[in-house]
Amino acid sequence: MTRTAKQILSELPHSINGLLDLALDLRYTWSHKADEIWNRLNPKLWSQTRNPWLVLQTASAHTLAELAADENFTGQINYLLRQERMDLEKPGWFEQNYPDSPLQTIAYFSMEFGLSESLPIYSGGLGLLAGDHLKAVHDLRVPLVGIGILYQNGYFRQALDADGNQIALYPSSNLNELPVTPVRDKNGDLLRLNLRLPGHSLKVRVWQASIGRITLYLLDTNDPVNHPVARCITAELYGGGQEQRLQQEILLGIGGWRVLQALDIHPEVCHLNEGHAAFAVLERARSYMKRHDLDFNTALTITRAGNLFTTHTPVEAGFDCFPLDMMQRYFAVYADSLSISIDDLLALGRRDHSDTDRPFNMAYLALRGSGAANGVSKLHGAVSRHIFTSLFPDWPVQEVPIGHVTNGVHVPTWDSAKADELWTDICGHKRWTGDLKCIEEGFRKVTDPDLWILRMHNRKKLVDYVRTDKARQLETQGLSHDDAADHARLLFDTNTLTLGFARRFATYKRPTLLLHDPERLIRILTNPERPVQLVIAGKAHPADKQGQEMIKQWFRFMQRHEVQNHIIFISDYNMLVAEQLVSGVDVWVNNPRRPWEASGTSGMKVLVNGGLNLSELDGWWAEAYTPNVGWALGDGQEHDADTSWDEHEAMQMYDLLENEITAEFYHRNEQGIPEKWVARMRESMSRLTPFYSTNRMVQQYLENYYIPCAREYRARSHVQGELGAALQSWRHELKQCWATMHIGETLIENRGNTHIFNIPVYLGDIASEMVKVELFAEPLNHQESPERIPMHQDHALAGTSNGFLYKATVPEGRSTNDYTARIIPAHQHASVPMEIDKILWQK
Repeated sequence: MTRTAKQILSELPHSINGLLDLALDLRYTWSHKADEIWNRLNPKLWSQTRNPWLVLQTASAHTLAELAADENFTGQINYLLRQERMDLEKPGWFEQNYPDSPLQTIAYFSMEFGLSESLPIYSGGLGLLAGDHLKAVHDLRVPLVGIGILYQNGYFRQALDADGNQIALYPSSNLNELPVTPVRDKNGDLLRLNLRLPGHSLKVRVWQASIGRITLYLLDTNDPVNHPVARCITAELYGGGQEQRLQQEILLGIGGWRVLQALDIHPEVCHLNEGHAAFAVLERARSYMKRHDLDFNTALTITRAGNLFTTHTPVEAGFDCFPLDMMQRYFAVYADSLSISIDDLLALGRRDHSDTDRPFNMAYLALRGSGAANGVSKLHGAVSRHIFTSLFPDWPVQEVPIGHVTNGVHVPTWDSAKADELWTDICGHKRWTGDLKCIEEGFRKVTDPDLWILRMHNRKKLVDYVRTDKARQLETQGLSHDDAADHARLLFDTNTLTLGFARRFATYKRPTLLLHDPERLIRILTNPERPVQLVIAGKAHPADKQGQEMIKQWFRFMQRHEVQNHIIFISDYNMLVAEQLVSGVDVWVNNPRRPWEASGTSGMKVLVNGGLNLSELDGWWAEAYTPNVGWALGDGQEHDADTSWDEHEAMQMYDLLENEITAEFYHRNEQGIPEKWVARMRESMSRLTPFYSTNRMVQQYLENYYIPCAREYRARSHVQGELGAALQSWRHELKQCWATMHIGETLIENRGNTHIFNIPVYLGDIASEMVKVELFAEPLNHQESPERIPMHQDHALAGTSNGFLYKATVPEGRSTNDYTARIIPAHQHASVPMEIDKILWQK
């Protein structure tokens, strides 16, 4: 039976009570200094779960008493605690580089967090990114708190029968086995919130998980005082129907913001990791308006400056949308608390105010309630600008206000022990806690033998792992332990080129592309001189029958006698499986249909371990790829669901495997080292590993978004929101009077090597300082940004009211017909067109 933290502390001998702190700090997921401690407590349970909290709870009193009397053991605990305390007290990268920052706290909202398999509240890439984000902000000492949901059953667990039929299982988590503790208020009482849903009030419990200095707050409705149906709101991640999803998103956004208020945490920046948490922008504005006695629109104008929306969705159909009748039922009373109509609230989730037939779109709410937005790779930023162009009518797609910060991975979480040892020898212990300046240059000094030893060591560990997994599979199918072990020993070879393919089985990811020509794949795998072996893993959503059928296709292929020892499908893909795969494979294969991979991070995880990428030019790989770091599929263009193009890329992949990848891997020098392969490893590891890390990613978020957002929020909220109120008045006046303006005809003077544009502009009822006039021209050739030339006001036009001549000088070089005059809103504190999408073009 498991016990609570309070019970364990009361039972622990005094000399080892520091075990409680060590077990509840999720830094153990990447800092392995305490691994030997947990191994001493229960080696079998530790190897199976990697969950110190569970190991500590299940340790017998006899074992604890023995270890408490062991001076070496207690000395090790005390040493670790002292080291961690000293580490936390030292100023980190953020304090050193931003000593006078306006940023005091960031609230990071996410539907899922992938921190550890001991806390199974994630499903895939979105959650793993969120977990890596929290770990990186700890390393860099960035002030941040996380907000999420504590799911009783988490995401489904996958079992596969002998034919590859996926079986979805939902084992219930015992809360006492999870490394979380209940949150208490300032009076020491358990924190419980009231949340109003249609027809009843909901009690919400709050838990916390610790990652060094970082706290993740998790909300939970599984309280005995709630109705049984309400208790199940937080039962499953992405489970249940549409109404349950809405309830979860209300809990995350509205409930999450109320947790912060209850704990007296007032962040300058609210980071929405996807649109699931968009209701937080409403609750943040509501709490601000109540606190400062303002109207909702002014409060939103002030608070939105501190909201950042990160979209991960590459297609509009991927956004969460809810029926209007459901939204009216859940938000009619809430709209009253904002002192706005329900129709005005729903308009925040529509393309335009009159669009009353479409469902409420959470991404639209997130965008309209934020001061900035970004995609998660350079390509995805461009894709997102196209997706959201309908919200900015008349604006060029290049100017849709969505930037990008390419994702990264928390390198210390994903490096193998052998890789960590090598990187430490060359770049030092603190390499991922600073500015990364010297890492690339330093790592280039690594020798060929050291790199090849790393690959051979990690590949052998993976082979041992897949043999163990195969034996387990065979035992579940009825073989004896000894027979299963004998069969598993025939699987794989420690010297064979090993490919990895692991991800969600969904149509757009094309997980069966390698099966396009089964006979050719067999020849590649079984080539006697250059053999290949393949590790596959991944889940299909329980409702995705096509995805499940693609798993079965692989199982049918794996039953072919010729390939049985060359392929394994590892079930229940999770963080523990991923750690084994990304450290052990030589080549990571990824072939989504471009541009539907917003970023992708699995291929980034192999970099630190010397793995190479064979990937579609999509997501992060579209910007990372050069011929000396890996291999590319596709031509960098979109081909939709063209089956003939699928065939073309399958052939391209076979050609690369047969003619380049295997040839390079097996071509050895007299020392047995594949020199070209190792050179490619060195280039990939030294150049890509630091850049595609969460260390770089978090620094970019700070410089491009967090600090500017914090600065603007502080400016707008200063002196009881005086600037925010002025901005709201400015926006209102522009909207009311915009139609009174028009632009006259252009007169062009040619003077030397320049063209002088003279354009009469009639501003109607709008003051000239509220707008700016400029010339616009589309980008030339491969330029990314359009040309924008400011026009200056030359003189008032005689006989007009508020009419002026505007002038601009343009150098020769392109046709004057390329330029069009336009008027756009202008305010030094406004984000245009994010906050006001008005624009007037010269006709």
